[in-house]
Amino acid sequence: KIPEGEAVTAAEFRIYKDYIRERFDNETFRIRVYQVLQEHLGRESDLFLLDSRTLWASEEGWLVFDITATSNHWVVNPRHNLGLQLSVETLDGQSINPKLAGLVGRHGPQHKQPFMVAFFKATEVHLRSVRSTGGKQRSQNRSKAPKNQEALRVANVAENSSSDQRQACKKHELYVSFRDLGWQDWIIAPEGYAAYYCEGECAFPL
Repeated sequence: KIPEGEAVTAAEFRIYKDYIRERFDNETFRIRVYQVLQEHLGRESDLFLLDSRTLWASEEGWLVFDITATSNHWVVNPRHNLGLQLSVETLDGQSINPKLAGLVGRHGPQHKQPFMVAFFKATEVHLRSVRSTGGKQRSQNRSKAPKNQEALRVANVAENSSSDQRQACKKHELYVSFRDLGWQDWIIAPEGYAAYYCEGECAFPL
């Protein structure tokens, strides 16, 4: 679930590539990730290129692809989420089965299965609302402060401590559910992941 007032600022698709020892030792692969725009019977789907990478066939490790454009589109229009399509080719244009190229899919080991990472940020309107409310409250509290200087100092300390507890920036738990985002059809596992986000007003100077 995306917290209220939060927006996706970036998203990455990560897929693991195993080391392959045979057949493609000296080859270079070009891997492309597409957004599926529309599916058709009897012909290929309409695709939109999101990101691509060129690498040696012998490389091993996590590959990261930027899918920010489509993640924002899917959040706004979940019904348009037709998933992603990945292709692997040699530099001379020969199509390669992703599994033969070493890419690990949803049937691979749990710790190597593909997943998505999303980055969130509070919207400007949300930030302004928090700061405006805090400023108005502090202004009202100041107008009600006692005239006696010593009492004023004590009252301000208590007021600031209470305000900091209510509004200070701190870490909150966040569970990102791929089902709630409408991505369960192309991210089979895991169903989501535990993340964190910051909320509140930061104290200045830092």
